[in-house]
Amino acid sequence: MGETYISCREEKGSINISEDVISSMVRAAVAEVEGVAGLSNTAGAEIAELIGLKTVTKGVKVQFNDDRIVVDTIITVQYGCKIVEVARNVQEKVLAVIQSTTGFDKAEVNVHVSGIAFEK
Repeated sequence: MGETYISCREEKGSINISEDVISSMVRAAVAEVEGVAGLSNTAGAEIAELIGLKTVTKGVKVQFNDDRIVVDTIITVQYGCKIVEVARNVQEKVLAVIQSTTGFDKAEVNVHVSGIAFEK
């Protein structure tokens, strides 16, 4: 499914990890953070997904730049929670998951808060 891979070259060969794998790990990590109501898409991404132009991993964008993993997350925060605190917790959780599961210590996590979710 994913066409972009992060690669590690070693003596015995190479290890390739799909950006889809990283996206799945990030989505699971974000879901565990208290105060996050969910992941969001931008309007453009939702339209592209609807007409079948590309598969979009909802609320998560992963890029491999040089020797870094760059992750952008778009979240909705639960009403009553401190937005900056929730965003920092998302950054810390995602960085910890990426480092522990891939072994890469060069990662950048950008958190975009797209809205507030009110209880029904």
